Amino acid sequence: MKGFWEHKLVQLFVLKAKYATTSAIATTLEYVVFGILKYQGFTGTYAHIISYACGMVFNFLLQKRFIFDLKRSVSSAFLLAMMVSLGGMALSTGIFVGLTQWEWFHQNDYVAKLIATGIVFFYNFYLKRFVFEKKFI
Repeated sequence: MKGFWEHKLVQLFVLKAKYATTSAIATTLEYVVFGILKYQGFTGTYAHIISYACGMVFNFLLQKRFIFDLKRSVSSAFLLAMMVSLGGMALSTGIFVGLTQWEWFHQNDYVAKLIATGIVFFYNFYLKRFVFEKKFI
């Protein structure tokens, strides 16, 4: 029985590693859009929301193609994934706004965005896995 659980843990680790890779790619796009918007004069909060939305759509496409075995129709998976992502956006934005209330994070909003991204990673992984594959573990 020990081998079964070790195998399951290794599978979960590999899946998280692949998810982290596609998330890193989508997050890179998100941060580039964030930087462009900030350069164009958007406030940090608005730039965060718009860039997060761009990243979440791109991430769905990557996850559908490279990570999860789709167990639903594409349209229902997309709708559910966007709902999860909107929840992630709300959580991420709340963390971002909360952190930037402190002067240091306000002056270094990329750090606040990075912390929010790290926290929301786990929320997104488990709920997206359920969206695509109908399982949590």
